[in-house]
Amino acid sequence: MSFEIFNIVRGLHILAVIAWMAGMLFLPRLYAYDVEQAGKAEPLRSEMQGLLRLWQRRLLKIIINPAMTAAWVFGLWMILIHVYGFGQGWGFLLAPWMAIKLAAVIALSGWHGLLAGELKRVHAGTSTRSGRFWRMTNEIPFLIAIVAVLAVTTEGVFG
Repeated sequence: MSFEIFNIVRGLHILAVIAWMAGMLFLPRLYAYDVEQAGKAEPLRSEMQGLLRLWQRRLLKIIINPAMTAAWVFGLWMILIHVYGFGQGWGFLLAPWMAIKLAAVIALSGWHGLLAGELKRVHAGTSTRSGRFWRMTNEIPFLIAIVAVLAVTTEGVFG
């Protein structure tokens, strides 16, 4: 497989990750705003919560879920290119930089799962998380992304 195809797949992977990250950075903020509507007077509270929940659902279903799927597909495709196209074999997955990146991807996917599960609880009115919780955890995906990006960009340093 040519290096040009690898670069296209890598570029698509990066774009998918950007969309995935953008959604996961914004959704907790929408949850915080939603939780904070509880103390507001009707009918403004109902109207605002209705809008927030529409935005939450659309963000998750139209942006975050497809972007995560695309990031995984292009990431797995790059692994297959490394293994079969570049002849590196499966052992490269054990390189420290790759192991760190894979751990970061698993962590991001877990956070995604938590956000998706919370959507159901927020909409059912059974969420126990506060606006403060969502503000404090809002940057978790970015911190994980820092680890993943540094692992990849310092590949030569860590083998």
